[in-house]
Amino acid sequence: MPKIVIIGGGLSGLTIAYLIIRSRPDADVTVLEAEGRPGGKIWTERTKGFICEKGPNGFLDNKPKTLELCEALGIEPVRSNQNSKKRFILSGGRLNALPESPVSFIRSDLLSWGGKLRLLRELKAAMGPEDETVAEFITRRLGKEALEKLIDPMCSGIYAGDPYKMSIKSSFPRIKELEQEYGSLIKALLAIRKQRKAVKGAAETVSAAPGGTLTSFRNGAETIISALSERLGRRVELGGPVHAIERDGASYKVYTPKDTITADTVVIATPAYASAGMLRDLDSGISGLLDRIPYPHVNVVCFGIKKEKVTHPLNGFGFLVPNIEKRKILGTLWDTSIFPNRAFEGLVLMRTMVGGAKHPDMAALDDYKLIEIVYDELKPILGFRAEPDMAMVYRWHKAIPQYLYGHSRILHELDERLEKYPNLYLAGNAYRGISINDCVENGYRLAGEILNKMKPLT
Repeated sequence: MPKIVIIGGGLSGLTIAYLIIRSRPDADVTVLEAEGRPGGKIWTERTKGFICEKGPNGFLDNKPKTLELCEALGIEPVRSNQNSKKRFILSGGRLNALPESPVSFIRSDLLSWGGKLRLLRELKAAMGPEDETVAEFITRRLGKEALEKLIDPMCSGIYAGDPYKMSIKSSFPRIKELEQEYGSLIKALLAIRKQRKAVKGAAETVSAAPGGTLTSFRNGAETIISALSERLGRRVELGGPVHAIERDGASYKVYTPKDTITADTVVIATPAYASAGMLRDLDSGISGLLDRIPYPHVNVVCFGIKKEKVTHPLNGFGFLVPNIEKRKILGTLWDTSIFPNRAFEGLVLMRTMVGGAKHPDMAALDDYKLIEIVYDELKPILGFRAEPDMAMVYRWHKAIPQYLYGHSRILHELDERLEKYPNLYLAGNAYRGISINDCVENGYRLAGEILNKMKPLT
């Protein structure tokens, strides 16, 4: 039986290991995780009666593989409240609800009448190149005002990124596909609405179309990590960073501070910068390509506060902040309005993102200053009557991989170079999707590829 080493005990690495073991219980699989805990950036913390997410708080239920994995693990997902469908954008210093229908969009104050009329030109906008920046794509199709007020905050909310540098093809592939398929985003929207209307009233299914309901677990996103870790047991080795990987004939040697492991198959499911370090001696070309995938710093500031101290009803998912508002925060999620039991009765929990690609200077601020900035920003927006009862700061020095313009070329070059190294794989959110759904779906694909190469049980 071949020896399989998976480097990285985040969602991707754990999913791949579990799927291999589930199909082949006899497989010799080891997961090496550098930190003292598995899970990577999926990290739930209970503190003072609150359930705080340091990283992602869930996934959309429109992709079947994550739900399939949950069922296999015996964990029950929890859908978000109806509140989560209502989202806000800060504009002109006040919160404006994102329109949920064409009529509400016309009535909305988010865009000027000039900006709304500019959208009609999208129907005749020319098709773009194979790839371009998000800013170039949106300006060409929808206009600059739509970019600044609608798409820029979306880029910050999802990637903590800069639309003037991000690749539309890699960061928002579905939007690029809709242009290619329908020739117009408006035509695509109308077609999708028609399709959804046609199936309305049918049995609930997981849709392949954009959308879905935000989903997590009663005890937080880390539930899926705990379930995977429990199934894998001693196969997960914590506190063992990998320093280097070396070719050894048809096998590989994996070097850790404690041991040298010989493996037939190696899956590197760590962030790109970590993968670059361990591959530098094996292949400097692959290492150099990985170093070109940047990760900005993001701070997450959690506030817990008595409900009566906040005048805003918090009747939604939260709000995002366009860069043109000149604020120091990227946006705030109202966690207790999204999922149950995130706080004791009478308390509300909210998480604010600070930093990202456009605000690297925020990384150097100490906790006290960050809390002060977030409070001063939120007080007039949400109507705070007093300081929060709980405040926590979580720091991600390298948070979210940025799919910049040219990202697809990096992936192509990586694929070409990896052809020289049979049974050596790269996995994780640095390549083809950053979400929980992406990690799980790519995990299924890679686990299937590895299983197909294994000899059948006799």
